[in-house]
Amino acid sequence: MTAELARRARVPVPEAITGPRVIAIARGLEPSRILRIGEGLLGGGVRAFEVTLNSPAAFEAIGALAREFGEADGHAARLGGGLVIGAGTVLDIESARRAIDAGARFLVSPHTDRALIEWTANRGIPSLPGAFTPTEIVAAWRAGASAVKLFPASAVGPAFVRELRGPFRDIPLIPTGGVTIDTAPEFIRAGAIAIGVGSWLIGEGEVAGIAERGRQVVRALADVR
Repeated sequence: MTAELARRARVPVPEAITGPRVIAIARGLEPSRILRIGEGLLGGGVRAFEVTLNSPAAFEAIGALAREFGEADGHAARLGGGLVIGAGTVLDIESARRAIDAGARFLVSPHTDRALIEWTANRGIPSLPGAFTPTEIVAAWRAGASAVKLFPASAVGPAFVRELRGPFRDIPLIPTGGVTIDTAPEFIRAGAIAIGVGSWLIGEGEVAGIAERGRQVVRALADVR
């Protein structure tokens, strides 16, 4: 496959991610809290929600979110649109298959697995594999990733992203891991296309708090040019 064909065939990153430039991440939360978290995220303008597969009943939670918020009607419409639901901590193809069947529309991994990236991309689903070193980032991109999750981003900071933009200007990066309202704008300013935020945004899972923090981060990133 030529480089030109590879670029045309690459699955794009959903606008729900590149618009607000935020992926909310729920890790280890009980399924009974998931729908309220989804409500809070939409209320705050966050439109991409990743549920990690090491959470209790993760596939059931993804399915419930997809049914409740995945289409712009009903409850989702009243909050201004739907959520795009993703699965995180996807470690193998079987888990990827189950997540897609449950309703996941993008897949995120903490590592780079060429076979998993290719399998996901061949099904038209965006793959966001994790990478840390320049070699890993290039390997993930060449395998067909839609974007590369820089993980753990807090270990290197925005300056690392800025340096990577020199040799890897065409590779979209999504810093994840320890990102907060203070560091998120700096990562975007350094050249990231979006950031992944977990504990700071989700907090204790209360709807009003999530909505308020969501509004804060979406506004902060909208101001970055």
